[in-house]
Amino acid sequence: MLMKWPFQDPQNVAVFTSKEIVSESTWIQYVTHDEDDGAWQFHPIDGTLEEDARIVSLEKIVEIDSSVAQLFDLPLGWYAWRKSRDSAWKRKKKLQS
Repeated sequence: MLMKWPFQDPQNVAVFTSKEIVSESTWIQYVTHDEDDGAWQFHPIDGTLEEDARIVSLEKIVEIDSSVAQLFDLPLGWYAWRKSRDSAWKRKKKLQS
């Protein structure tokens, strides 16, 4: 059974991630929903170097790790993280700089 798309953003919206996540050689540890432009970012535990950055669809990220669908309602300006691939997501508002 296909799951109903939970995000307000369409499946084909571009998101930022790393080549390691796209190749599934590591897991998503940190997610941001940027306040300034509404962009989503999905990063591994070690972060993402600029040369390793990739742009993929939100749908592709959900295919790689369906647990990120739990973050469908992450407000703009917030981030989420977890300690391990199987940990629950925690959420917090970003501090303004």
